[in-house]
Amino acid sequence: MFALMRLVVVGFVVLTVVYVCLSFYSRSVRRSKLRKKWYEGKQLVDRDTFVQRGLERYDGSIRRKLILGVYIVPVVVVGVVIYLTNFS
Repeated sequence: MFALMRLVVVGFVVLTVVYVCLSFYSRSVRRSKLRKKWYEGKQLVDRDTFVQRGLERYDGSIRRKLILGVYIVPVVVVGVVIYLTNFS
């Protein structure tokens, strides 16, 4: 039981670090794409406002929610492996 608790706690910490890094990376990629789009298009508003509005739309997008798969996929894989190991 102690081993399972240790696995859950360490796994949660590792997955949280991966999630935060992936989230920051995805947001920086989105920011650079918005800056590039601003330079290539018509500059109706200043760059910072354009990027800020784009990031607000990104925060509500499905892509941002898909990053939560970092938590779901490994838990399902470990669960399947444990099940197959013990009950097959």
